[in-house]
Amino acid sequence: MRAFVTTATAAALLLLATGSAPHGRPATDAPCTGQLHPNPGFERGATGWTAGPRMVVLGDATRPAHTGRAHATFAGLDVTRGDLLRTTVTVPADCDLTVRFWVRTTTTETSRGDYLNVGLAVTGIPPKTRFSLAFDGGPQWRQYTMSTGTATTERTATVSFVANETAGNGVTAFDLDDTTFTLS
Repeated sequence: MRAFVTTATAAALLLLATGSAPHGRPATDAPCTGQLHPNPGFERGATGWTAGPRMVVLGDATRPAHTGRAHATFAGLDVTRGDLLRTTVTVPADCDLTVRFWVRTTTTETSRGDYLNVGLAVTGIPPKTRFSLAFDGGPQWRQYTMSTGTATTERTATVSFVANETAGNGVTAFDLDDTTFTLS
């Protein structure tokens, strides 16, 4: 019995001294690290996203993805319509969420008529449009960044991409890829 107590005491002291279990148990991730979204590059279609029809493009050789083989695309039909792509993630207390995404714009438009509005809504903060992109974005992929800031309570953050297209003003397509949701 005494050997058991001594072994148990040694194991407890080891656990207290090292901050980990003696048998190599994996440490849990700190709450403010890591990628939150399971499908940031649309490689699994619209999984994890609320998306309109025909928004996720797979394997388009004429307009390839930023990375991988898939991306989301908005508008590009020269008709009056809107497209919505949205997702919500949980931000732990005392963490900042940084959202990075890549956009490419192809257009025949010559005036600002078609838009891609990017919004961020966080619990306790009024929703806000962070970016309003138009035909002048350019045919090369460009990265954009936005963040939530920290709070003492857990929150939800909803990121939305809303494209509005007007008929008769030229064709504008907005491509979106590699939308990362990183905690710090």
